[in-house]
Amino acid sequence: MSLVLDPAAQDLLFREARTANTFTDEPVTEEQVQAIYDLVKYGPTAFNQTPLRITLVRSAEARERLVQHMAEGNQAKTAAAPLVAILSADNEFHEELPALFPAFPQAKDLFFSERAARENAAGLNAALQAAYFIVGVRAAGLAAGPMTGFDFEGVRKEFLDDDHTPLMVVNIGKPGPDAWYPRSPRLEFDQVVTTV
Repeated sequence: MSLVLDPAAQDLLFREARTANTFTDEPVTEEQVQAIYDLVKYGPTAFNQTPLRITLVRSAEARERLVQHMAEGNQAKTAAAPLVAILSADNEFHEELPALFPAFPQAKDLFFSERAARENAAGLNAALQAAYFIVGVRAAGLAAGPMTGFDFEGVRKEFLDDDHTPLMVVNIGKPGPDAWYPRSPRLEFDQVVTTV
């Protein structure tokens, strides 16, 4: 049985998609980011909690502040990328649950009254949404360079607040010269899937 999705789309989203390390200077527009969000917002999360928050780093001043918190190997590409997004988990996502999950509005207080429960749920579900976001960037014909090599606490203090936990920084744009490292191996089906 084959996949329903067109093979060219499969290549765009997965098989040919790579983590970009260099980018051209072609800008990434607000319209492109809006289109990406308007697509990926439909990806599922538990209770439709949608805890991902996206901070777009556009100004030169903000970019300079961010680069200072990146690991040395990530500084130059973050400084040069057309757009950089800080993806974080909103640990107070539950405040939106009555509107986002009207079928069960009491979920807000029943499951998420404790901060530790919210942080666990927000981390997992925002990570799901971060993956959707990366695939959405690819669907827009752009390349993503997601990174976790940075000072998480420094980025949180510089750009977020105590209610938001940074997950990753993503460079976004059209891939530039020598953008790709060689493709790394993947596990085979029988190494991952077990039937019981």
